[in-house]
Amino acid sequence: MIFATEFGRTPGTQGADGRDHHPFAFSVWMAGGGIKGGTVHGATDEIGFHAVEDRHYVTDIHATILHQLGLDSHRLEVPGRKRLAIDHGTPIHAILS
Repeated sequence: MIFATEFGRTPGTQGADGRDHHPFAFSVWMAGGGIKGGTVHGATDEIGFHAVEDRHYVTDIHATILHQLGLDSHRLEVPGRKRLAIDHGTPIHAILS
């Protein structure tokens, strides 16, 4: 099971407009499917603005999911798209049981 968002939110407000999208630090919750239970991986700075410990890019999350499904992103093809040929993540082995 995976709960994730497209972006995090800024730690502070942006005036009257509330909080903005924030790609520099966000959380993903994963359970089951070979994920270690009770594991917290990574950390942000004291105000939650930047990831500072065990940083990962979103492609690492994708690679972890694909790895747990037994799929290799290097062998996947999407007709008319070259992104998979360019941008591959690395599975996050520290969270796998």
